Amino acid sequence: MRRYELMLVLRPDLADDKVQASLERTARAIAAGGGQIVKQAPWGRRRLAYPIDHHREGSYYVVLFEAPATAIAELERGLMISEEVLRHLVTRVERPVRAARGRDVEGDVEVEPPSDDEELEDEALIDESESEAAPAAID
Repeated sequence: MRRYELMLVLRPDLADDKVQASLERTARAIAAGGGQIVKQAPWGRRRLAYPIDHHREGSYYVVLFEAPATAIAELERGLMISEEVLRHLVTRVERPVRAARGRDVEGDVEVEPPSDDEELEDEALIDESESEAAPAAID
């Protein structure tokens, strides 16, 4: 499963119970698609860059979840038809690669320098015509 982040902008005039119901519907849609919520955080009420449906503010929520890629289309379809949601954005979150060995004190991965054989193989793959400058234009 892949990790995704969902940013929701809900209408600011919603009651707290309707906001919670909207977030629960979103959580059920994620679970129905075979995913699970990792973290859910409210960002609060913020001013929008431009008016959306005559609203100048919106209530922001961020949901971090894991789901298969096939579940995202169904989730977005549900969010598009919801009247409580002004805007939404689902982005894929890249997980950091963990190295089992070769870490130094700062946490950077140590990379061994290439051997002489590897350098020769790389040079043999480069065609010399690719490395030369383009010929001058002919009048």
